[in-house]
Amino acid sequence: MPGTLDELLLRGSYPRLIANDLEPTDFFSSYIQTYLERDVRSLKNISDLSTFTRFLRLCAGRIGSTLNLSSLASDVGVAVNTAKAWLSVLEASYVIFLLPPYYDNFSKRLIKSPKLYFHDTGLVCSLLGLRRADLVETFYMRGNLFENLVVSEVLKHFYHRGQSAPCYFWQDKTGREVDLLVETGTGLLPIEVKAGMTLNRDYFDQLTYWNKLSGNQATNSYVVYGGTLRQSTSQGTFIPLSGLNDLLLSD
Repeated sequence: MPGTLDELLLRGSYPRLIANDLEPTDFFSSYIQTYLERDVRSLKNISDLSTFTRFLRLCAGRIGSTLNLSSLASDVGVAVNTAKAWLSVLEASYVIFLLPPYYDNFSKRLIKSPKLYFHDTGLVCSLLGLRRADLVETFYMRGNLFENLVVSEVLKHFYHRGQSAPCYFWQDKTGREVDLLVETGTGLLPIEVKAGMTLNRDYFDQLTYWNKLSGNQATNSYVVYGGTLRQSTSQGTFIPLSGLNDLLLSD
């Protein structure tokens, strides 16, 4: 079982891998090959598996980013409509998901493209060539990987209960953003995600800005971070990854 956050990011959470304590490198190499051969080859609009594999790897390099379909298609060397169709394939086979933006009348300068995430960070690490936890620890996209993990865990919380996930992100064109907004029975639950292991009150800056701008009446704001302690402050509450499920159950 993973002992550190980086080991967790590397292994992911595929049930068969966890249940049988399989080696992630071998498991995901086999998974990718099987997925391409069995699921993708049968689709009429995908004849070039090598190009599709490149597309899959480029998607992995864009986790946590707003989707720019034109840029993605250009980097792969395919038409925009082809890239759009391939994204639909990845969504339908539960490889990726798109997190929709939240926008309301309080601001008109908002990003309205979705964010791209994978359902499993272990698959992302494999596609990006990360084979060991120490490589994950120093990887420039470690923050994106942790964000992907948190967002996917929130979605699973709802899916496992047979519910649609009322989840969004918020971002304006100046770069201010809130990583995750979860609709609850009493309003919106704002969550920021930070991979750092220390308690840094600056992590609440974006949440404070959004609460003031939107007039949000949320009783608390939360930062899910890479540390292990839960701590309340005047600005909000720090939550470790292990406390995420309890947070969602309480709201």
